[in-house]
Amino acid sequence: MDDFVCDKLTEWGLREWIGNFAEEGFTEESFLCLDDQEEEIAKLIPKMGPRFIFKKRLKLLMKEQNTANPDTADASAQVIPSTSGTSNEGKRKSDLQGESNQQQSPTKKQRLAKGPGAYSEEIIQAHVKEIMGCVLKKIPHQGILLRSKICDLKTEKREVVGVFGKTGAGKSSLINAVIGLNKFLPSEGIRACTSALIKVEANMQNSKYEAIIEFITKEEWKYELWCSKNFPRVNEEDDTEYRDIVVKLSALYGEDWREKSPDDLMNVKYFREIPEFLHSKKKILTADEAKELPEKFMRYTRTNPDDTEDKGVKRWYWPLVKCVTIKVPNTDLLKHVTLVDLPRNGDSNKSRDKMWKTVVGSCSTIWIVTDINQAASDKEAWDILKDACRYMGNGGQCNQIHFICTQSDLHPDPKDTSKAGIHAFILKRNHQAKKEVIKEFNQLKEVKKHFSEESFKVFTVSSVEFLNQKYLNSEQTEIPKLQKFLQELNDCHKETLNYVSGALGILSLIQGASRRGRAEVKKDVCTTLEIKMRDELDKVGKQMEETYQAFQSSLTEGVEKSERSCEDTLKSVIYPRGPGGGFHKTLKSLVKHNGIYYAEKTNQEKKKQINLNMALSSYLTESIDEKFKETFPNEVNCGPFNGKLNSFSLDTKTMKMNPEYKDVELQLEFLNAEEIKMKNKLIEIIRDRKKRIYSSLMTTVEQSMQKCYDDAKGIRGANSLNNMREKMKKHVHDSKNIMFKNARKVMLNQLRDPHWFVY
Repeated sequence: MDDFVCDKLTEWGLREWIGNFAEEGFTEESFLCLDDQEEEIAKLIPKMGPRFIFKKRLKLLMKEQNTANPDTADASAQVIPSTSGTSNEGKRKSDLQGESNQQQSPTKKQRLAKGPGAYSEEIIQAHVKEIMGCVLKKIPHQGILLRSKICDLKTEKREVVGVFGKTGAGKSSLINAVIGLNKFLPSEGIRACTSALIKVEANMQNSKYEAIIEFITKEEWKYELWCSKNFPRVNEEDDTEYRDIVVKLSALYGEDWREKSPDDLMNVKYFREIPEFLHSKKKILTADEAKELPEKFMRYTRTNPDDTEDKGVKRWYWPLVKCVTIKVPNTDLLKHVTLVDLPRNGDSNKSRDKMWKTVVGSCSTIWIVTDINQAASDKEAWDILKDACRYMGNGGQCNQIHFICTQSDLHPDPKDTSKAGIHAFILKRNHQAKKEVIKEFNQLKEVKKHFSEESFKVFTVSSVEFLNQKYLNSEQTEIPKLQKFLQELNDCHKETLNYVSGALGILSLIQGASRRGRAEVKKDVCTTLEIKMRDELDKVGKQMEETYQAFQSSLTEGVEKSERSCEDTLKSVIYPRGPGGGFHKTLKSLVKHNGIYYAEKTNQEKKKQINLNMALSSYLTESIDEKFKETFPNEVNCGPFNGKLNSFSLDTKTMKMNPEYKDVELQLEFLNAEEIKMKNKLIEIIRDRKKRIYSSLMTTVEQSMQKCYDDAKGIRGANSLNNMREKMKKHVHDSKNIMFKNARKVMLNQLRDPHWFVY
């Protein structure tokens, strides 16, 4: 059996039947002859469900192949070569070069024509993969360079869109409408009180609806159980953290937990339905229909045992869940995009908090969802933006914020109930809402340090109107605009184009190596390239040095401000105005969680999180925010170090046009492909490293404060509140002349790290 058959069965989610095809010796030619051969297909795939999938996919494949006409195909389709034998190697090479030289926009190249005579993106990439698979088989194991180059072509990237919003804002309905599945995610909030992340992405392996449950570790749960029994409480009824523990334990154990030890509560009998948790594995739930899946994953994402819809459910596993990934088949909008329903802040559980920060930092776009009738005045929505901006701005890679006002079709003008009157009222109100939201955004100075006005957009949507179109057409609800945005995110990946370009470079190197060329020409080219590379590297190095000096100067000012103000900053946190008599539990929780107080959620709003480490390091981060944004911009059209890396070029394209270099044009083609690949990879590396560099200021301060937190955790008895305060005041006073200088040193050392460009 050849690779074509294996790849197709894998692509269609039918891997388990590969053995049957292999036993019968299927090749690409005989595989394509199976069309309408009912008996033969039934023998190969005896199960009816998978057999129907196979027949459907095979018909689509045959249709694509039959309608393809090389004489009328889009220029991009010329990449598809014959695979009948090695004699076509020259044509393959020529076709690949022809595709590479097409001067099309990325969007056009990526989407490709879908009509007769044109090939889909998947077909193009599949054929080129087949070529490179054949090439790989012919390369001896000693050819490590070429083999690694071919393996590196197999890359898959995803854009992450984070969705924030309080329960009832319409997040689930919005996601349902955008992906075209009415009532798929429960409209009343699929997360309720859990802090798990909910990811929604396309299922590219099969036609099933899947929910992949990722749990916290057993050790983390043991620690939470230990804290529930051993951490001292001032007043259980007034202790928010303890109430949170009660809710978690009651959801999982009912009332059994109250009289049992942490070891008893780790008994395997409580986890019989989720053995994956005990073995640190993921649990996978599947369904054939969209409506069936939410019923299966409900116990892992919500906490409402009193709900009449949930009768018969004895255990709720959401306290153990870190993340749920929902995979939806036949959803092209999510092919390279993941939608993530995010809780507002991090979580007291370390792994959930780490995942939250990682996901927020990886979002290229943030959707903040709120009701249109309170959009501009929705304090929680704006607090979400203010709290998370450092993690998704300078500390992340977000380049767009979409403020989405939902339920834009509600509350029509009672004076005019005609369709035209309602239509006019809704459009006028939506326009006014957009103006007010933009005005509010422009007043957020701390957010504007990370994001410009150009990166902020407002949408007014109605999921109901998008489906029913009672008063507004689909364009006026602006959900199609969000769908178009997701399509553009998919297009910008240029996965097929990058794969084909890389393959072209490798084939050029192989063919060029077999050509004989004049030694003097090769020497001249090498000399020219060396000079050009030194010049280009000097430009990058000069810009990096200027950046370092600018950061050094700014951080020095930040250190001075921090040393002068740190004790006042500490007092503002541990002596808040008007805390009443309940601040003891807040301070106790703050030292327990190493400087962070995870505030309780009330019926009105979620109170602001207290982060002492962030407060103490705030003058340091403020000192470099502007320069950091300029040096490491998140905008897709900009590049790090004032674009010097993007502009780096050996100019191999121009050299290839020189008739004197005809003997080495294929090697120059390879160098051009490698340069593009290397710059893209370096930009990714810099993007990831800059997140760690930016967060290093707060991380270093937290490390400096760790001994203080550890000592304060052990304070007990009468007057413990004042004793904790005095302990913290003394620590900050004694360490302030070292702590902030050390944070500056750590950041500057990371900027100087010689491994910046090692990958």
